[in-house]
Amino acid sequence: MSILSSKSKTSIRAALALTLAAALPASAILAPTPAVAAQGDLDRAVAALRGISTMKADFVQTDRSGQSVRGVMTLKRPGKIRFEYEKGVPMLIVSNGKSMYMVDYEVSQVQRWPISNSPLGALLDPSRDVKRYGKLVPTGHPDVVSVEVRDTKRPEFGVITLIFARDASAPGGLRLTHWVALDSQNHRTTVRLANQRYGVAVADSAFTFRDPRRSSRRPG
Repeated sequence: MSILSSKSKTSIRAALALTLAAALPASAILAPTPAVAAQGDLDRAVAALRGISTMKADFVQTDRSGQSVRGVMTLKRPGKIRFEYEKGVPMLIVSNGKSMYMVDYEVSQVQRWPISNSPLGALLDPSRDVKRYGKLVPTGHPDVVSVEVRDTKRPEFGVITLIFARDASAPGGLRLTHWVALDSQNHRTTVRLANQRYGVAVADSAFTFRDPRRSSRRPG
């Protein structure tokens, strides 16, 4: 039996929002806020996201019930990302820049969302002229920057919050440490990153997957 419950699979879907948003050009996600005093850190957050061409990181994903799974995230801009879960979690999340897929090897099922038509399409499709509203969230720590992003016209996309730590060695001087995704059903998912490696060589083949339906009676 998989160690992942059906609720956890739902939380994996929710966790997609922020990760894939981080893979896109920051200018399409974070619009300047009216607060002049906040502009410096917003600009730094934009530069940090924009400066990531490729990245690999270990991650720990925790749902609202406290259940955690681990794995490795691989990112390549624009729009490509892969969540390789730990052994015992027969799932894969991958985006090839055109569509995103949730692959469940336990039940030989593949769910696909064309980026332009998916619930997250407004964030995922780099060709769309999308206005996003980003604002700084107070953290109480001078070396931590938190940016909340939401589409006020599409509340079904939920809210995603990126948390950065100041790090001169990271792109833009900010290292993305974790994010929190809150979907429209108030399901909260936190993904924490560690061992971030920037500018690593990543082949496009990393964003393909073995289709489990081809080895079953289901049509491919």
